Amino acid sequence: MPLSQNAFLAEQPASDLAQRFQQVRAQTERLIEPLSAEDCQLQSMPDTSPAKWHLAHITWFFETFVLERFEPGFKPFDGSFRVLFNSYYNGVGDKYPRPRRGLISRPSLQEVLAYRHQVNARTLKVMSSTGNADRVELAQLIELGLQHEQQHQELLLTDIQHALSFNPQRPAYAQRWPLTSTAPKPLRWHAYESGLVKHGFDAGLDGEFSFDNETPRHPAYIAPFELASRLVTNGEMMEFIADQGYQRPELWLAMGWDWVQAGQQGLPLYWQGDAGNYRHFTLQGLQDVDPNTPACHLSYFEADALARWAGARLPTEFEWELAARRLPASSAKPGNFVETGAYHPLPQQQASLDAPAQMLGDVWEWTQSNYNPYPGYRPWEGLVGEYNGKFMCNQFVLRGGSCATPQSHIRASYRNFFPPDAQWQFSGARLARNSQR
Repeated sequence: MPLSQNAFLAEQPASDLAQRFQQVRAQTERLIEPLSAEDCQLQSMPDTSPAKWHLAHITWFFETFVLERFEPGFKPFDGSFRVLFNSYYNGVGDKYPRPRRGLISRPSLQEVLAYRHQVNARTLKVMSSTGNADRVELAQLIELGLQHEQQHQELLLTDIQHALSFNPQRPAYAQRWPLTSTAPKPLRWHAYESGLVKHGFDAGLDGEFSFDNETPRHPAYIAPFELASRLVTNGEMMEFIADQGYQRPELWLAMGWDWVQAGQQGLPLYWQGDAGNYRHFTLQGLQDVDPNTPACHLSYFEADALARWAGARLPTEFEWELAARRLPASSAKPGNFVETGAYHPLPQQQASLDAPAQMLGDVWEWTQSNYNPYPGYRPWEGLVGEYNGKFMCNQFVLRGGSCATPQSHIRASYRNFFPPDAQWQFSGARLARNSQR
Protein backbone atom coordinates (compact mmCIF):
# COMPACT_ATOMS: atom_id res chain seq x y z
CA MET A 1 0.00 0.00 0.00
CA PRO A 2 1.54 3.37 -0.95
CA LEU A 3 2.08 6.10 1.61
CA SER A 4 -0.68 8.20 0.14
CA GLN A 5 -3.26 7.85 -2.58
CA ASN A 6 -3.34 11.59 -3.19
CA ALA A 7 -2.78 12.60 -6.80
CA PHE A 8 -1.18 15.89 -5.77
CA LEU A 9 2.13 14.13 -5.17
CA ALA A 10 2.40 13.27 -8.83
CA GLU A 11 1.49 16.78 -9.93
CA GLN A 12 3.10 19.03 -7.32
CA PRO A 13 6.06 20.99 -8.77
CA ALA A 14 9.36 19.90 -7.25
CA SER A 15 10.14 23.55 -6.48
CA ASP A 16 7.03 23.82 -4.27
CA LEU A 17 7.97 20.77 -2.24
CA ALA A 18 11.55 21.99 -1.95
CA GLN A 19 10.34 25.34 -0.64
CA ARG A 20 8.11 23.63 1.91
CA PHE A 21 11.02 21.41 2.93
CA GLN A 22 13.19 24.45 3.64
CA GLN A 23 10.41 26.28 5.50
CA VAL A 24 9.59 23.40 7.83
CA ARG A 25 13.23 22.60 8.51
CA ALA A 26 13.99 26.24 9.27
CA GLN A 27 11.00 26.52 11.62
CA THR A 28 12.40 23.75 13.82
CA GLU A 29 15.64 25.65 14.28
CA ARG A 30 13.74 28.85 15.06
CA LEU A 31 12.06 27.00 17.92
CA ILE A 32 15.40 26.42 19.65
CA GLU A 33 16.57 30.03 19.37
CA PRO A 34 15.42 30.91 22.93
CA LEU A 35 17.31 27.87 24.30
CA SER A 36 20.90 27.43 25.41
CA ALA A 37 22.96 24.39 24.51
CA GLU A 38 22.45 23.25 28.10
CA ASP A 39 18.67 23.60 27.73
CA CYS A 40 18.80 21.46 24.60
CA GLN A 41 20.49 18.65 26.52
CA LEU A 42 17.77 18.23 29.18
CA GLN A 43 15.61 15.13 29.48
CA SER A 44 13.24 15.33 32.44
CA MET A 45 11.53 11.93 32.20
CA PRO A 46 11.61 8.85 29.94
CA ASP A 47 8.59 10.02 27.91
CA THR A 48 10.34 13.24 26.85
CA SER A 49 13.42 13.79 24.73
CA PRO A 50 16.10 16.50 24.68
CA ALA A 51 15.65 19.23 22.10
CA LYS A 52 19.01 18.21 20.65
CA TRP A 53 17.75 14.67 20.17
CA HIS A 54 14.62 15.94 18.38
CA LEU A 55 16.81 17.98 16.03
CA ALA A 56 18.93 14.95 15.23
CA HIS A 57 16.14 12.39 15.00
CA ILE A 58 14.09 14.26 12.43
CA THR A 59 17.27 14.64 10.40
CA TRP A 60 17.99 10.91 10.84
CA PHE A 61 14.54 10.30 9.31
CA PHE A 62 15.47 12.06 6.06
CA GLU A 63 18.92 10.46 5.97
CA THR A 64 17.57 6.96 6.63
CA PHE A 65 14.38 6.92 4.56
CA VAL A 66 15.24 9.37 1.77
CA LEU A 67 18.99 9.57 1.23
CA GLU A 68 19.71 5.86 1.71
CA ARG A 69 17.02 5.11 -0.87
CA PHE A 70 17.65 7.80 -3.48
CA GLU A 71 21.14 9.28 -3.14
CA PRO A 72 23.73 7.77 -5.50
CA GLY A 73 26.79 6.59 -3.58
CA PHE A 74 25.12 7.23 -0.22
CA LYS A 75 27.41 7.57 2.78
CA PRO A 76 26.11 8.41 6.26
CA PHE A 77 27.11 11.64 7.96
CA ASP A 78 28.18 9.52 10.94
CA GLY A 79 27.51 5.80 11.09
CA SER A 80 26.87 5.88 14.84
CA PHE A 81 23.89 8.19 14.36
CA ARG A 82 21.88 5.30 12.90
CA VAL A 83 21.57 3.85 16.41
CA LEU A 84 21.76 7.04 18.50
CA PHE A 85 18.85 8.77 16.81
CA ASN A 86 16.58 5.89 15.85
CA SER A 87 13.35 6.19 17.82
CA TYR A 88 11.22 3.07 17.48
CA TYR A 89 11.92 1.64 14.03
CA ASN A 90 12.85 -1.94 14.84
CA GLY A 91 13.17 -2.74 11.15
CA VAL A 92 16.01 -0.21 10.85
CA GLY A 93 18.09 -1.84 13.57
CA ASP A 94 19.28 -1.16 17.08
CA LYS A 95 18.17 1.85 19.13
CA TYR A 96 19.75 3.75 21.99
CA PRO A 97 17.51 3.40 25.09
CA ARG A 98 14.88 6.11 25.17
CA PRO A 99 15.20 6.92 28.91
CA ARG A 100 18.90 7.68 28.41
CA ARG A 101 18.70 10.17 25.55
CA GLY A 102 19.70 12.99 27.91
CA LEU A 103 23.04 11.22 28.45
CA ILE A 104 24.06 11.67 24.82
CA SER A 105 26.31 14.67 25.47
CA ARG A 106 28.16 14.04 22.23
CA PRO A 107 27.64 14.88 19.44
CA SER A 108 27.35 18.49 20.55
CA LEU A 109 24.48 20.76 19.60
CA GLN A 110 26.68 22.40 16.98
CA GLU A 111 27.53 19.02 15.48
CA VAL A 112 23.85 18.11 15.35
CA LEU A 113 23.10 21.39 13.58
CA ALA A 114 25.91 20.66 11.11
CA TYR A 115 24.32 17.25 10.54
CA ARG A 116 20.98 18.91 9.82
CA HIS A 117 22.46 21.38 7.37
CA GLN A 118 24.39 18.74 5.44
CA VAL A 119 21.38 16.43 5.18
CA ASN A 120 19.23 19.40 4.09
CA ALA A 121 21.60 20.19 1.22
CA ARG A 122 21.85 16.56 0.15
CA THR A 123 18.09 16.06 0.28
CA LEU A 124 17.44 19.17 -1.81
CA LYS A 125 19.96 17.89 -4.36
CA VAL A 126 18.20 14.53 -4.51
CA MET A 127 14.87 16.27 -4.94
CA SER A 128 16.17 18.22 -7.92
CA SER A 129 17.84 15.27 -9.64
CA THR A 130 15.56 12.27 -9.10
CA GLY A 131 14.02 10.96 -12.30
CA ASN A 132 10.32 10.74 -13.04
CA ALA A 133 10.16 7.01 -12.31
CA ASP A 134 10.94 7.58 -8.63
CA ARG A 135 9.54 11.06 -8.20
CA VAL A 136 6.21 10.10 -6.63
CA GLU A 137 7.80 7.76 -4.08
CA LEU A 138 10.36 10.41 -3.20
CA ALA A 139 7.69 13.09 -2.82
CA GLN A 140 5.66 10.80 -0.57
CA LEU A 141 8.62 10.17 1.72
CA ILE A 142 9.56 13.87 1.82
CA GLU A 143 6.01 14.85 2.74
CA LEU A 144 5.86 12.15 5.41
CA GLY A 145 9.17 13.42 6.77
CA LEU A 146 7.88 16.99 6.95
CA GLN A 147 4.67 15.94 8.69
CA HIS A 148 6.83 13.91 11.07
CA GLU A 149 9.01 16.95 11.70
CA GLN A 150 5.97 19.08 12.51
CA GLN A 151 4.95 16.50 15.10
CA HIS A 152 8.39 16.81 16.66
CA GLN A 153 8.17 20.60 16.62
CA GLU A 154 5.25 20.27 19.03
CA LEU A 155 7.05 17.62 21.07
CA LEU A 156 10.09 19.85 21.32
CA LEU A 157 7.94 22.55 22.97
CA THR A 158 6.08 20.22 25.32
CA ASP A 159 9.30 18.49 26.32
CA ILE A 160 11.23 21.69 27.02
CA GLN A 161 8.33 23.03 29.11
CA HIS A 162 8.48 19.89 31.23
CA ALA A 163 12.25 20.14 31.58
CA LEU A 164 12.28 23.84 32.49
CA SER A 165 9.55 23.29 35.08
CA PHE A 166 12.12 21.60 37.33
CA ASN A 167 14.39 24.64 37.35
CA PRO A 168 13.82 26.59 40.61
CA GLN A 169 14.36 29.85 38.70
CA ARG A 170 11.20 29.08 36.68
CA PRO A 171 12.76 30.27 33.42
CA ALA A 172 10.49 31.44 30.61
CA TYR A 173 10.89 30.10 27.08
CA ALA A 174 8.97 33.11 25.74
CA GLN A 175 8.23 36.59 27.09
CA ARG A 176 4.69 37.55 26.16
CA TRP A 177 2.33 37.80 29.10
CA PRO A 178 -0.52 38.59 29.52
CA LEU A 179 -1.50 37.00 26.24
CA THR A 180 -4.97 38.48 25.74
CA SER A 181 -7.95 39.85 27.61
CA THR A 182 -10.21 37.35 29.33
CA ALA A 183 -13.91 37.18 30.03
CA PRO A 184 -16.20 34.33 31.09
CA LYS A 185 -18.13 32.58 28.33
CA PRO A 186 -21.31 30.68 29.18
CA LEU A 187 -21.46 27.02 28.33
CA ARG A 188 -24.10 26.13 25.76
CA TRP A 189 -24.95 22.82 24.17
CA HIS A 190 -25.07 22.11 20.44
CA ALA A 191 -27.32 19.23 19.39
CA TYR A 192 -26.55 16.72 16.63
CA GLU A 193 -28.96 14.19 15.15
CA SER A 194 -28.33 10.49 14.83
CA GLY A 195 -27.32 8.87 11.60
CA LEU A 196 -24.81 6.91 9.58
CA VAL A 197 -21.98 9.24 8.60
CA LYS A 198 -18.77 8.88 6.64
CA HIS A 199 -15.78 9.06 8.94
CA GLY A 200 -12.06 9.39 8.29
CA PHE A 201 -9.77 11.14 5.84
CA ASP A 202 -11.20 12.62 2.65
CA ALA A 203 -8.76 14.40 0.36
CA GLY A 204 -11.49 16.74 -0.85
CA LEU A 205 -12.23 17.83 2.70
CA ASP A 206 -8.95 17.44 4.53
CA GLY A 207 -6.23 18.44 2.09
CA GLU A 208 -3.26 16.77 0.51
CA PHE A 209 -1.93 14.38 3.15
CA SER A 210 -3.06 11.89 5.75
CA PHE A 211 -1.39 9.40 8.05
CA ASP A 212 -2.40 5.79 7.59
CA ASN A 213 -4.32 5.75 10.89
CA GLU A 214 -6.84 8.23 9.43
CA THR A 215 -7.89 5.72 6.77
CA PRO A 216 -9.86 4.13 5.26
CA ARG A 217 -12.89 6.38 5.21
CA HIS A 218 -15.81 4.33 6.45
CA PRO A 219 -19.42 4.64 7.69
CA ALA A 220 -20.03 5.02 11.42
CA TYR A 221 -23.34 5.22 13.24
CA ILE A 222 -23.70 8.12 15.67
CA ALA A 223 -26.53 8.32 18.21
CA PRO A 224 -28.04 11.73 19.04
CA PHE A 225 -25.67 13.75 21.20
CA GLU A 226 -24.84 17.25 22.38
CA LEU A 227 -21.45 18.93 22.45
CA ALA A 228 -20.33 21.79 24.67
CA SER A 229 -19.87 25.17 23.04
CA ARG A 230 -16.45 25.66 24.61
CA LEU A 231 -13.54 23.86 26.21
CA VAL A 232 -13.41 23.04 29.90
CA THR A 233 -11.84 26.03 31.68
CA ASN A 234 -9.39 26.46 34.52
CA GLY A 235 -12.27 27.91 36.52
CA GLU A 236 -14.18 24.66 36.21
CA MET A 237 -11.04 22.79 37.19
CA MET A 238 -10.85 24.96 40.31
CA GLU A 239 -14.46 24.08 41.15
CA PHE A 240 -13.65 20.39 40.69
CA ILE A 241 -10.71 20.72 43.08
CA ALA A 242 -12.78 22.66 45.62
CA ASP A 243 -15.43 19.94 45.51
CA GLN A 244 -12.79 17.37 46.49
CA GLY A 245 -12.71 15.94 42.97
CA TYR A 246 -9.29 14.36 43.45
CA GLN A 247 -10.48 12.70 46.68
CA ARG A 248 -13.71 11.13 45.38
CA PRO A 249 -13.17 7.63 43.98
CA GLU A 250 -16.68 7.48 42.50
CA LEU A 251 -15.59 10.03 39.86
CA TRP A 252 -12.62 8.02 38.63
CA LEU A 253 -12.03 4.99 36.49
CA ALA A 254 -10.36 2.23 38.50
CA MET A 255 -7.02 2.77 36.75
CA GLY A 256 -7.46 6.51 37.17
CA TRP A 257 -8.05 6.20 40.91
CA ASP A 258 -4.94 4.01 41.21
CA TRP A 259 -3.05 6.72 39.31
CA VAL A 260 -4.33 9.43 41.67
CA GLN A 261 -3.37 7.40 44.73
CA ALA A 262 0.04 6.34 43.43
CA GLY A 263 1.05 9.89 42.53
CA GLN A 264 -0.87 11.62 45.31
CA GLN A 265 -2.48 13.76 42.64
CA GLY A 266 -4.34 16.82 43.85
CA LEU A 267 -3.73 19.43 41.15
CA PRO A 268 -3.22 19.43 37.39
CA LEU A 269 0.35 19.22 36.13
CA TYR A 270 2.33 22.47 36.61
CA TRP A 271 -0.19 23.91 39.12
CA GLN A 272 0.85 25.01 42.60
CA GLY A 273 -0.71 26.94 45.48
CA ASP A 274 -4.24 26.71 46.78
CA ALA A 275 -7.70 28.15 46.24
CA GLY A 276 -7.54 31.82 45.34
CA ASN A 277 -3.80 31.65 44.75
CA TYR A 278 -3.22 29.07 42.02
CA ARG A 279 -0.22 29.56 39.76
CA HIS A 280 1.10 27.30 37.03
CA PHE A 281 4.32 26.91 35.09
CA THR A 282 3.99 27.74 31.39
CA LEU A 283 6.33 28.38 28.51
CA GLN A 284 5.88 32.01 29.55
CA GLY A 285 7.22 31.18 33.03
CA LEU A 286 5.28 30.95 36.30
CA GLN A 287 1.93 32.72 35.91
CA ASP A 288 -1.39 33.09 37.71
CA VAL A 289 -3.99 30.56 36.61
CA ASP A 290 -6.68 32.41 34.67
CA PRO A 291 -10.13 30.90 35.32
CA ASN A 292 -11.42 31.72 31.83
CA THR A 293 -8.59 30.02 29.91
CA PRO A 294 -9.02 26.42 28.72
CA ALA A 295 -7.67 23.89 31.20
CA CYS A 296 -4.50 22.28 29.89
CA HIS A 297 -2.09 19.42 30.63
CA LEU A 298 -4.89 17.14 31.77
CA SER A 299 -4.51 13.39 31.63
CA TYR A 300 -7.30 11.29 30.18
CA PHE A 301 -8.04 10.18 33.72
CA GLU A 302 -8.50 13.81 34.84
CA ALA A 303 -10.57 14.75 31.81
CA ASP A 304 -12.85 11.76 32.30
CA ALA A 305 -13.29 12.40 36.06
CA LEU A 306 -14.00 16.07 35.44
CA ALA A 307 -16.66 15.15 32.87
CA ARG A 308 -18.33 12.76 35.33
CA TRP A 309 -18.26 15.45 38.02
CA ALA A 310 -19.98 17.84 35.59
CA GLY A 311 -22.72 15.29 34.84
CA ALA A 312 -21.44 14.79 31.32
CA ARG A 313 -18.90 12.66 29.47
CA LEU A 314 -16.14 12.97 26.92
CA PRO A 315 -17.16 12.81 23.24
CA THR A 316 -16.25 9.91 21.03
CA GLU A 317 -13.85 10.70 18.22
CA PHE A 318 -16.72 10.08 15.78
CA GLU A 319 -18.86 12.71 17.49
CA TRP A 320 -15.96 15.15 17.57
CA GLU A 321 -15.22 14.72 13.87
CA LEU A 322 -18.87 15.12 12.90
CA ALA A 323 -19.06 18.41 14.80
CA ALA A 324 -15.75 19.63 13.36
CA ARG A 325 -16.91 18.94 9.81
CA ARG A 326 -20.06 20.97 10.39
CA LEU A 327 -18.26 24.11 11.52
CA PRO A 328 -19.24 27.17 9.49
CA ALA A 329 -16.80 27.92 6.69
CA SER A 330 -15.86 31.18 8.39
CA SER A 331 -14.58 29.30 11.44
CA ALA A 332 -13.42 26.03 9.89
CA LYS A 333 -9.75 26.65 10.68
CA PRO A 334 -9.20 29.60 12.95
CA GLY A 335 -7.48 29.16 16.21
CA ASN A 336 -4.46 29.49 18.34
CA PHE A 337 -1.70 27.40 16.77
CA VAL A 338 2.06 27.63 17.18
CA GLU A 339 2.19 30.44 14.62
CA THR A 340 0.58 32.88 17.07
CA GLY A 341 3.62 32.61 19.33
CA ALA A 342 1.46 32.34 22.46
CA TYR A 343 2.62 28.79 23.29
CA HIS A 344 -0.34 28.57 25.67
CA PRO A 345 -4.10 28.18 25.33
CA LEU A 346 -6.03 31.43 24.94
CA PRO A 347 -9.40 32.32 26.44
CA GLN A 348 -12.32 32.08 24.05
CA GLN A 349 -12.73 35.40 22.29
CA GLN A 350 -15.69 34.80 19.99
CA ALA A 351 -19.25 33.98 20.88
CA SER A 352 -20.22 30.38 20.13
CA LEU A 353 -23.82 30.82 19.11
CA ASP A 354 -23.90 28.70 15.95
CA ALA A 355 -21.18 26.10 16.50
CA PRO A 356 -18.69 24.96 19.14
CA ALA A 357 -15.74 27.33 19.54
CA GLN A 358 -12.01 26.55 19.63
CA MET A 359 -12.32 23.08 18.14
CA LEU A 360 -9.04 23.57 16.28
CA GLY A 361 -6.01 24.79 18.20
CA ASP A 362 -5.47 25.74 21.86
CA VAL A 363 -5.59 22.24 23.39
CA TRP A 364 -5.82 18.67 22.11
CA GLU A 365 -9.23 17.36 23.15
CA TRP A 366 -9.39 13.96 24.79
CA THR A 367 -12.07 11.66 23.41
CA GLN A 368 -13.40 8.50 25.04
CA SER A 369 -12.36 6.50 21.97
CA ASN A 370 -9.67 3.88 22.23
CA TYR A 371 -6.94 4.26 19.65
CA ASN A 372 -7.94 1.36 17.41
CA PRO A 373 -7.62 0.71 13.68
CA TYR A 374 -10.47 1.70 11.43
CA PRO A 375 -12.31 -1.13 9.63
CA GLY A 376 -10.15 -2.24 6.73
CA TYR A 377 -7.04 -0.46 8.05
CA ARG A 378 -3.73 -1.40 6.46
CA PRO A 379 -0.41 0.09 7.58
CA TRP A 380 1.97 1.52 5.03
CA GLU A 381 4.37 -0.86 3.36
CA GLY A 382 8.03 -1.01 4.28
CA LEU A 383 9.85 0.39 7.28
CA VAL A 384 7.51 3.39 7.59
CA GLY A 385 4.74 0.91 8.32
CA GLU A 386 5.93 1.09 11.93
CA TYR A 387 4.80 4.72 12.13
CA ASN A 388 1.32 4.33 13.66
CA GLY A 389 -0.23 0.89 13.64
CA LYS A 390 1.92 -0.79 16.26
CA PHE A 391 0.81 1.75 18.90
CA MET A 392 -2.86 0.79 18.67
CA CYS A 393 -3.04 -0.56 22.19
CA ASN A 394 -3.80 1.04 25.59
CA GLN A 395 -4.07 4.58 24.22
CA PHE A 396 -6.86 7.11 23.68
CA VAL A 397 -7.53 9.42 20.74
CA LEU A 398 -7.20 13.20 20.97
CA ARG A 399 -8.47 15.60 18.35
CA GLY A 400 -8.13 19.20 17.19
CA GLY A 401 -4.51 20.29 17.66
CA SER A 402 -3.08 22.71 20.19
CA CYS A 403 -1.29 25.99 20.71
CA ALA A 404 1.95 24.13 19.88
CA THR A 405 0.69 22.49 16.68
CA PRO A 406 1.59 23.98 13.28
CA GLN A 407 -1.64 25.09 11.63
CA SER A 408 -0.78 23.41 8.32
CA HIS A 409 -0.41 20.10 10.16
CA ILE A 410 -3.96 19.74 11.48
CA ARG A 411 -7.22 18.61 9.83
CA ALA A 412 -10.58 17.28 10.95
CA SER A 413 -9.53 13.66 10.38
CA TYR A 414 -6.25 13.91 12.34
CA ARG A 415 -5.91 11.33 15.14
CA ASN A 416 -3.44 12.01 17.93
CA PHE A 417 -3.02 9.39 20.64
CA PHE A 418 -1.48 9.08 24.09
CA PRO A 419 -1.75 6.75 27.08
CA PRO A 420 -4.35 7.81 29.67
CA ASP A 421 -1.84 9.03 32.26
CA ALA A 422 -0.04 11.45 29.90
CA GLN A 423 -0.18 15.06 31.13
CA TRP A 424 2.74 16.95 29.65
CA GLN A 425 1.08 17.44 26.26
CA PHE A 426 -1.20 20.43 25.63
CA SER A 427 -4.26 18.28 26.32
CA GLY A 428 -7.65 19.43 27.58
CA ALA A 429 -11.30 18.50 27.33
CA ARG A 430 -14.67 19.38 25.86
CA LEU A 431 -17.81 17.96 27.43
CA ALA A 432 -20.43 15.92 25.62
CA ARG A 433 -23.67 14.32 26.70
CA ASN A 434 -26.41 12.13 25.33
CA SER A 435 -29.23 13.98 23.63
CA GLN A 436 -31.57 15.68 26.10
CA ARG A 437 -34.50 15.65 23.69
